[in-house]
Amino acid sequence: MTKLNETNHGRGRAWAMLLLASAFEIGYALSVSGSRAFTVPGWSISAAVFFLLTLYALSVALRSIDVGIGYAAWAGIGSVGAAVFGSVLFDQPLTLAQACWLAVIIAGVVWLKLADSARLQAGPRAQRA
Repeated sequence: MTKLNETNHGRGRAWAMLLLASAFEIGYALSVSGSRAFTVPGWSISAAVFFLLTLYALSVALRSIDVGIGYAAWAGIGSVGAAVFGSVLFDQPLTLAQACWLAVIIAGVVWLKLADSARLQAGPRAQRA
């Protein structure tokens, strides 16, 4: 049981780092938009900093999370966050239909996280113990 708890704890940290990487990815996407094709120095520097931070945090998270699952979750959260915050900060349109499909992406990310839990991966024998 201790090994299962250690695995859960390690995966929890990895998923927390993945969420941090996703937040940095949102910052990166918004900074690139604000940089106007890297012609605005402040936004351009911000984009470079967020880019490095997201790469670092994602690489740490992918030590414990499978790359396909981690990348899909990171990209999904980043996409949804960029769309939502882009709408708020840059007056980019966000229709009801787009919001519904973004909700589908978030539901997919939640299911990916649930499917990555140690108890599900351990199988039925570990769940009975």
